[in-house]
Amino acid sequence: MGFFDKLAGWLGLKKKEVHVLCLGLDNSGKTTIINKLKPSNAQTQDIVPTIGFSVERFKTSSLSFTVFDMSGQGRYRNLWEHYYKEGQAIIFVIDSSDKLRMVVAKEELDTLLNHPDIKHRRLPILFFANKMDLRDAISSVKVSQLLSLENIKDKPWHICASDALKGEGLQEGVDWLQGISYVILL
Repeated sequence: MGFFDKLAGWLGLKKKEVHVLCLGLDNSGKTTIINKLKPSNAQTQDIVPTIGFSVERFKTSSLSFTVFDMSGQGRYRNLWEHYYKEGQAIIFVIDSSDKLRMVVAKEELDTLLNHPDIKHRRLPILFFANKMDLRDAISSVKVSQLLSLENIKDKPWHICASDALKGEGLQEGVDWLQGISYVILL
């Protein structure tokens, strides 16, 4: 059972649609995470960098999901804001081995959190400190500190250490979303 099937079951919803924005810098692992969260029979073997954005739709017996996998390349990040109004949850992916661009990830996160379409909404944000399998990866606690996540007071958030290639840490994120499922559909 994939992430979206599980979330639908937990929410107990009938024929509702959930819009999830998957954001983060390029090469952080967003598409790989989304792919790993799909049912195994729907997973893709070859993952390529997202240009612009891609939309993944999943239907379960009671719920329809639309996941916007947004490119993290600098020239496409300004497109993110066009999807904020419809977003009901955010997955923000960080490459925990890319210390040099952690400042850029923080700037993009701050821009996101201060956007008028996000700022006053209580959207849940799931952070994946991805690529924990790499030798240079820093801990999710250190990623949280570098991104100043402790300053997010008006939105429920959670950070998970993850290895998207193996699927490690993804279940923790699913479990957290289950705990705050009442917030997802406003």
